[in-house]
Amino acid sequence: MSPAPDLTDDELQALDAHWRAANYLAVGQIYLMGNPLLAEPLRPEHVKPRLLGHWGTSPGLNLVHTHLNRIIKGRDLDALCVWGPGHGGPAVLANSWLEGSYTDTYPDIGRDTAGMARLFRQFSFPGGVPSHVAPETPGSIHEGGELGYSLAHAYGAAFDNPDLLVTCVIGDGEAETGPLAASWHSTKFLDPVHDGAVLPVLHLNGYKIANPTVLSRLPEPELDALLRGYGHEPVFVTGDDPLPVHRAMAAAMDTAVDRITAIQRAARDGSTAERAAWPMIVLRTPKGWTGPAEVDGLPVEGTWRAHQVPLAAVRDHPDHLRQLEEWLRSYHPEELFDADGHPRPQVLACVPEGRRRLGATPHANGGLLLRGLPVPALERFAVPVDKPGATLHEPTRVLGHLLQKVMADTAGRRDFRIVGPDETASNRLQAVFEASGKAWQAATADTDEHLDRHGRVLEILSEHTCQGWLEGYLLTGRHGLFSCYEAFVHIVDSMVNQHIKWLRVTRRLPWRRPIASLNYLLTSHVWRQDHNGFSHQDPGFIDHVLNKSPEVVRVYLPPDTNTLLSVAEHVLHSRDYVNVVVAGKQPCFDWLSLDAARAHCARGAGMWEWAGTDDGTREPDVVLACAGDVPTQEVLAAAGLLRQYLPELSVRVVNVVDLARLLPKEEHPHGMSDAEYDALFTTDKPVIFAYHGYPWLIHRLAYRRAGHAHLHVRGYKEIGTTTTPFDMVVTNDLDRYRLVMDVIDRVPGLAVRAAAVRQTMEDARTRHRAWIRECGTDLPEVADWCWTE
Repeated sequence: MSPAPDLTDDELQALDAHWRAANYLAVGQIYLMGNPLLAEPLRPEHVKPRLLGHWGTSPGLNLVHTHLNRIIKGRDLDALCVWGPGHGGPAVLANSWLEGSYTDTYPDIGRDTAGMARLFRQFSFPGGVPSHVAPETPGSIHEGGELGYSLAHAYGAAFDNPDLLVTCVIGDGEAETGPLAASWHSTKFLDPVHDGAVLPVLHLNGYKIANPTVLSRLPEPELDALLRGYGHEPVFVTGDDPLPVHRAMAAAMDTAVDRITAIQRAARDGSTAERAAWPMIVLRTPKGWTGPAEVDGLPVEGTWRAHQVPLAAVRDHPDHLRQLEEWLRSYHPEELFDADGHPRPQVLACVPEGRRRLGATPHANGGLLLRGLPVPALERFAVPVDKPGATLHEPTRVLGHLLQKVMADTAGRRDFRIVGPDETASNRLQAVFEASGKAWQAATADTDEHLDRHGRVLEILSEHTCQGWLEGYLLTGRHGLFSCYEAFVHIVDSMVNQHIKWLRVTRRLPWRRPIASLNYLLTSHVWRQDHNGFSHQDPGFIDHVLNKSPEVVRVYLPPDTNTLLSVAEHVLHSRDYVNVVVAGKQPCFDWLSLDAARAHCARGAGMWEWAGTDDGTREPDVVLACAGDVPTQEVLAAAGLLRQYLPELSVRVVNVVDLARLLPKEEHPHGMSDAEYDALFTTDKPVIFAYHGYPWLIHRLAYRRAGHAHLHVRGYKEIGTTTTPFDMVVTNDLDRYRLVMDVIDRVPGLAVRAAAVRQTMEDARTRHRAWIRECGTDLPEVADWCWTE
């Protein structure tokens, strides 16, 4: 490969001018609320009363942005950048303002003196914008507050975007996190034919908040070996003298893009099928570069002291005020901006135009690119239900055929992916492999199955990476589904927090267009992890999600196959939500026909008249409620026992698919009014609620209801082991016999006259314990049970 052409002196000076302007704007945002162009000597009242922000990473981010501008403009590239280093907001905002995309988005903040003043004042100021890269930042798809997710987001954005270059700046502090470390392996899944390219820029400035960073202290040969082991061909740029660093950075960018172009050309014309060593840049510059070298006799530039606000007492300390003014004037703002605050032509010489600007790329506002997902008619996949409980199916296996059709119908446009940690087949979704194999660029063996260099199913045993890939994919305008074992989706608790916060903020930004929802399918769930045991039994992700913004989160517990299909159709079409769907993969009774399932899912919660003995002429004596497939089966079995042993009892059976229906309508868009809730559950009758997860969640959702004092919830009580399926519900007091006992204990007058029935139920539980220890299987009356009216 021929060496990259050297910069002319004019090009070099233009790059440096742009970089200095961005640095000036970054410092101004942290410190100033007046006198933005230093038209008069700096006074204390020009400085914000509370100094918040992060300077240390900003010069390096500005350098990357400046050189991305050059390469995008020079080669007319379609590009996106993911900014990983924490609170790098001042830099990204500065560059967005310089290129004009910030003013396009927020017209009241013009590219002039008044606009600069507003830009400065709003930063980390009440009623303003956050100190980190956030949804409010044009061109961003990545929340900069929590570290570790940038590289996975970048690869998610690149998947199925063949003409897109995604640069990802990775801070050396972020590089120490587990999610980031696993994301390096994404090189083994990136298809150079159908995907875009990711150009990682590992920025080594040496320090975190108070400590050195691991990678910055590695000898360069060791770091080089590590990165090559991950599948990269690193190019190193090191220095603290701006002009030589500009020359080196420009050459590194040219070399990297030339290498990417060659890799893609060779793959796309078929001249090679070997996995490529993708380029990356290792940029080593001082932390807080060009800032104060020393403050109060202590070194700052190049140390951890530059991390946040190097001069912390500017209003009260005249020497600090003097240093701040010297620092700002060192960038020579008079050379960078005219008297009206407009950036001078030299500053903008490297800046691309229109949608090529990093702050204006539609890939960072994915709703602009989003197309409707072709979900086929459910009638093709629904199971026939002539009467409730007469047949069984594996719900997720049936869903797999629906997803296979979606995957097939998006083969040409390539905008739908399924991700999961090595569990697609385990979760019974293997039908999708008929439409697409599993993405894989590494070595293969004859015993491998379904591996495909061009596949759109992504499996890696890192839930963090799966989550990051899918988030990046959705945020850039595509669709997807995350399939996971219920117990282990907790690994991404913090990541889903950030995505929910992102969605909540974007709903208040009219320029952000809605994106496809983040859909979780949680299966291999708590009640059917009897073979794997206690470590695999945890239904608490639901609790975690329902703590979050009600306008964003939804939780569905379909009780059978057709309701799962109906819920899946809904969530795949939805926008701007995080949808959690919990469904079983084991054989499950079919309760509702497709039409009945659709009606029931539309209601979210409703009576199953056929299951109870409530004839509608009077209030029931008791309500048996359920949410989840196994709890539903146990409630229906309990209803059958009550019909057999206490036929005079009026029993209402209520099934809940949408958990948010239990909330008041004032607290959640799906919530029921008090009148609706009271009509369904009554105000004073016992409600025995069999719930899939931790029972106290139901109490929390319904605690304001008039009948809450009469609500008794059975669910998972953190008691688990390797045992039989029915023993899991028995040990947690969710079984049919326990539910009947609860009815007898709570319906007035039954405790005495139904004492013999209660004893029969207790005896059945005792017999169950003895049987499983002797035979290793569930009681025949349980294993062979089916619904009979």
